[in-house]
Amino acid sequence: MIIYLQMIDTPEDRSKFEQIYLEYRGLMFHVANEILHNEQDAEDAVHQAFLNVAENMKKIGEPKCPKTKGYVVTIVENKAIDLYRRHKRHQMLELNDTVQGIQVIYEGENTLTACILKLPARYREAILLRYVQGYSVKEMASILGLSFAAASKLDQRAKARLKDLYEKEGKL
Repeated sequence: MIIYLQMIDTPEDRSKFEQIYLEYRGLMFHVANEILHNEQDAEDAVHQAFLNVAENMKKIGEPKCPKTKGYVVTIVENKAIDLYRRHKRHQMLELNDTVQGIQVIYEGENTLTACILKLPARYREAILLRYVQGYSVKEMASILGLSFAAASKLDQRAKARLKDLYEKEGKL
């Protein structure tokens, strides 16, 4: 709370902000968490909302009134929605260096399977999603976090690489 209080000029506004903070922080967190479904993101939204409140203390009358409550809830809703949209636009994927592509178990003497296993992980994953598991290009794009055009191009390149590998094995 000290960070917010440093942004405020007058002692009266600091006192008013302190009352708002103590009165509404729980409600604001609840509202943000209902939108984001993630406690850390909800905390970020509440923090951004309080920064906004601190910057606009002149617009706030009584700290404990329905108008102030509506004001702070509206601010935190907007901040939470902004954060949700930002995360949706830039989806974060957890990277795991040990796993590369879909894990495949190879059994038997199948030349096509051996060629699929020789593909780079990204191409192998595209082939397995598309032709083994039966996903459409649109579904594959969603799973891999790609645009439809990028998934379509990945599918095309993976098939071409697989065809080249298979031809080198002397089977076509």
